[in-house]
Amino acid sequence: MKTKTNRLTKVVKEHRIKPSSTVPTGPFILPLLPYPAHALEPHIDRRTMEIHHDKHHGAYVANLNNALLGTNVESLSIEDICINISSYPVTVRNNAGGHYNHSLLWTIMSPKGGGSPHGVLLDAINDAFGSFEEFKRQFSSAGSNRFGSGWVWLIITKDKLIISSTPNQDNPLMDVAEVKGFPILGMDVWEHAYYLKYQNRRPDYITAFWNVINWDEVAKRFTTSKL
Repeated sequence: MKTKTNRLTKVVKEHRIKPSSTVPTGPFILPLLPYPAHALEPHIDRRTMEIHHDKHHGAYVANLNNALLGTNVESLSIEDICINISSYPVTVRNNAGGHYNHSLLWTIMSPKGGGSPHGVLLDAINDAFGSFEEFKRQFSSAGSNRFGSGWVWLIITKDKLIISSTPNQDNPLMDVAEVKGFPILGMDVWEHAYYLKYQNRRPDYITAFWNVINWDEVAKRFTTSKL
């Protein structure tokens, strides 16, 4: 029987972060946004998206490349690094997490997002949480109550959907995560994700976030990646 770690390794291989068309300056490159920076307005403003993607995510990529320069880790995928993150210095942990987390974030948001999921994903959410509205309540609460900076996740592990939260730029793929699994939805609750528009009103940002979730992408991750 395959171990949980081997199953997780297999499933992330099916969801590798694909490189952008940008000319790389290291083993990892900043992926392009899949939509214009203004496309998520009025829920997430253009300037926040520009700074969040170009500056914050760009810095994680640059710092990660610098940390790995000249090492034998340069040939590994970002997923492989996350899965074995306890083997690396904290600089790699912070920046590898930042790169993976944000690369996922851009794809699970969309100008045509919002509403609710359907089909097998909705059925699974109803089974796990009782209803979609109860899932929203629990997910939003986890985001509001995340102390300091971090992320909230909907993950699949042992064929079950679970809400989890990680500090800083950690994620559920990491071997240091309190709750491990494959993330199908992630919400960034660092202040840089919302401060220009929402200032200290994180709950308002979380409410707005529901209007941009790309449920088709979340469902794709769910249906093809059950552990």
